[in-house]
Amino acid sequence: MEKMKKLFHTTGTAHGIYSVGLTAVVVAIVVVVNLIFGQLPEKYRSIDVSSSKIYEITETSRDFLKDLDTDVKLTVLAVKEEADERIRTFLSKYASLSKHIKVEWIDPVLHPSALQDYDASENSIIISCEKTGRTTNVTFDKIVVVDYSSYYYTGSISESEFDGEGQLTSAVNYVTSEAEKQIYRTAGHGESMLPANITELMDKNNYKVSEWNLLMDQEIPEDCDLLLMNAPANDLTEEERDAVLSYLEGGGKMMLLLGETNSTELPNLAAVMKEYGMEAADGYIADPQRCYQGNAFYIFPMLSVSGAMAKGLSSEMILLINAHGLNLTEPARETISTTSFMTTSNTGSAVTEETQTDGTYTLGAVATETVSGTEEPGSGNGDETAEDADGTEETASESDGSADAPEKETRLTVISSANMIDSQLTETFTTLENTALFMNAVTANFDGVENLSIEPKSLAVQYNTIQYVGLISLFAIFGIPLVILAGGFTVWFKRRKA
Repeated sequence: MEKMKKLFHTTGTAHGIYSVGLTAVVVAIVVVVNLIFGQLPEKYRSIDVSSSKIYEITETSRDFLKDLDTDVKLTVLAVKEEADERIRTFLSKYASLSKHIKVEWIDPVLHPSALQDYDASENSIIISCEKTGRTTNVTFDKIVVVDYSSYYYTGSISESEFDGEGQLTSAVNYVTSEAEKQIYRTAGHGESMLPANITELMDKNNYKVSEWNLLMDQEIPEDCDLLLMNAPANDLTEEERDAVLSYLEGGGKMMLLLGETNSTELPNLAAVMKEYGMEAADGYIADPQRCYQGNAFYIFPMLSVSGAMAKGLSSEMILLINAHGLNLTEPARETISTTSFMTTSNTGSAVTEETQTDGTYTLGAVATETVSGTEEPGSGNGDETAEDADGTEETASESDGSADAPEKETRLTVISSANMIDSQLTETFTTLENTALFMNAVTANFDGVENLSIEPKSLAVQYNTIQYVGLISLFAIFGIPLVILAGGFTVWFKRRKA
C-alpha cells in the first residue's frame, strides 16, 4: 500500500491525472456545446459549403416568406431516414424562414393509406393551404433533376439540377394566391416556340400559357392578360393588325420579341409599333464599346430599369445577339408614353450590307397609355334624361347608378432580339441575367404580381481548377502549406539561435 501511495505522489502520476482531468473537461465542454447547437434552428446551425450553393435561398424567396401571412402545410410522403439528405436539409432550412410554414413527415410504409388520401405517390411533398383550399404537390424528382440523356453516352444517369427553392416557392405561391394570369402566345406567322426553361419559369409563376392563332380566330380572347409574340417571320394581315390595335386601345398588354426578320419588312406589325412611338432601324445593331470578346454584334446593352423590372438583377449583364435597333418616335396620341429600358452606348451603329448609321439605339422599350373605362351597355350618357315614376327628370347615369369602369393601362413591350431568351445562349453563359429580365418584363404587365420564378441550381461537378477557385480552395492550396512552412521556419530559427 505504501508503494501504491508513493506511486500516486510521483510527478509523472500528477501530470497524468491532470491530463486525464483536462481531457474529461474538454470532452464535457464539447458535448454540452453540441447539445446547445443542436437546439438552434436549422438556418443558424447549417452552413452551405456545397460548390453550387444548393441550400442558399435567394432574397426573392426570403422576402416572399417574410410577408407570408397564411398558414401553409408541407406534408412529406416519404421515409424520413431514407430520404435524400439534401431534400431533408433544404426543407428544414426553408420552413425555418416563416412561422406560417409547417412540415410533417408521413411514413407511407407504416401508413399506406396516406398515398390514397392525398392522391399522390411516395416521395412527394403535398403543399396545402386551408384558408384558400388549394393543394398541389412536388415530387422529389422535380427537386433533384436527373439527366437521363447521359445514359446513351456514358451508360449511367447523372443528376443535373437541384430545384428545391424554385419548386417550393412556386407551390407556396400557388396555394396562397387565387390569382392566375392567362398568356396567349400567337401562332400562324412563323413564330418561334418559347424555350423549355422559359415555359418552366412561367409555370413556376402560375402563368398559364396557351396558343392563339390570329389567322383562325381574329377575336382576341376576353381572358387574355398578355399577348406574347415571339420572333414572327411573317407579317400580320390588315384585319389582324386592326384586332391587335383595338385590343391595345382597350387596355390590353402585349410583348413583342423581334426575330431575324426586320420589322420594317413586316409593315402591318411595324404600324402597331409606330402607333406607340417605336420604329425599327434598318439592319443589325453593332456596339464595339459594349460587346463580347470583340464581336460587335454580341451586345451588352445599357440598362435603365427600376421597380419590378429591376427585381433580382444584380450584375445587370444582359447579352443580345443580332439585335434590331429601335428609334423612339412621336406616338399617335399624346396620352402614350414611350421609354427605353435597354440601349446601346453612344458608339452604336445600325449596319446593313450597304450602309452604317452611327448613333445610340434602343434595344428594348415600353409604351404605356392610360385608357378610360367604358360604360356598361345601355347606360346612356350624361346628356340623356329619363322620367322617373313621379315624372321628374334625371340623367340616365343617375337613374341606374352606373358609373364608368375603372381605368386601364395599355402596355406594349418590345425587345429587339428574340435571341435574348434562346436556350443555347442562356445555357452557355449561365451568369447572364437574360431570363430574369425577360420574366420581370412579363410580370410588369400584371398588377399585384411578383416574379417568383427561380431557376434551378446546377449539380454538375465543378473541378478544383483555377476557373472555380474559391476562398476554401485558396486556403487549402496555398494557406495551409504557407502556415506549416512559416511555423517550421520559426521553430528552426529559434533552435538555431539557441
